[in-house]
Amino acid sequence: MRPPPRPDRLVLGCMGLGGSWDPSPYTAADLDAAEATVQAALDSGITAFDHADIYRHGKAEAVFGEVLARTPGLRERITLQSKCGIRLAEGGRPGMYDLRGDTIVRRVEESLTRLRTDVLDVLLLHRPDPLADPAEVAEALESLHRQGLVRRFGVSNMNAPQIARLQEHLSLPLTADQLEMSLLRRDWLEDGVLVNTPASAANGFPAGTVEHCLAHGIALQAWGPLAQGRYTGRQETPEEHATAALVAELAEAKGTTPETVVLWWLQRHPARVVPVVGTTNPARVRACRDAALGEPRLSHEEWYTLWITARGSALP
Repeated sequence: MRPPPRPDRLVLGCMGLGGSWDPSPYTAADLDAAEATVQAALDSGITAFDHADIYRHGKAEAVFGEVLARTPGLRERITLQSKCGIRLAEGGRPGMYDLRGDTIVRRVEESLTRLRTDVLDVLLLHRPDPLADPAEVAEALESLHRQGLVRRFGVSNMNAPQIARLQEHLSLPLTADQLEMSLLRRDWLEDGVLVNTPASAANGFPAGTVEHCLAHGIALQAWGPLAQGRYTGRQETPEEHATAALVAELAEAKGTTPETVVLWWLQRHPARVVPVVGTTNPARVRACRDAALGEPRLSHEEWYTLWITARGSALP
């Protein structure tokens, strides 16, 4: 198995930009807040930004596009990624998934308009659509690539067989799979150690997905990597309290922040996980700086101690 390339150690998730989760316009204050968050990311060595067409009903992309327009030369210094495939509920139509070929092309064109750019560096398919024809999806992606509208492609929330089925029809390599992964959400990790134990039946994570991505050079992007602050702010269980105390102890000993330690735990895995940090708080973005700029400084024993403390029981 070969590790996937990782040009970016951290990605800033932009779901929180653009004001409220409704179609009402974003405000001048929302624009100022987005600009401050983007600048905090750049100050921290983060130059990759993750969007989706549905975030804040498109306002996350739109406000980011305005930040780009206000900062000449910024587009050339960053990696811009977006996702499509989810349609929010509207009128009498329910929320659903939609990976029809013409829908993919149209949603990308709309994202490019909102982002005020002529190309996406990466497009991810946001969720699997059970009705999608992989050949039709592949043709849409290759058309976007031929037109110079998208440089690279990946998926989100997909398992190994779904990735492999799409790749069979696609001449371009899929380069990323974005999954929820954190010290709190550990099923992706425990899938590999619960084999031949009673606990494996309750794990639920699609077996072999991490190994498939490793074998094919597909970068694993982790959404929710800070676990909603469970180890750096609020705690709700005895395991979370114990883990937060250990995280704080390691951060002090290593001269860094608790946020960095939590991210290092993901980055230390051989899959070279790329966390997608979703905070819009500039101070918290800056707290991730050491994870963006250097290799994780966790020993083998420290990594395991964090894992075992978080799970609240010894390994099988």
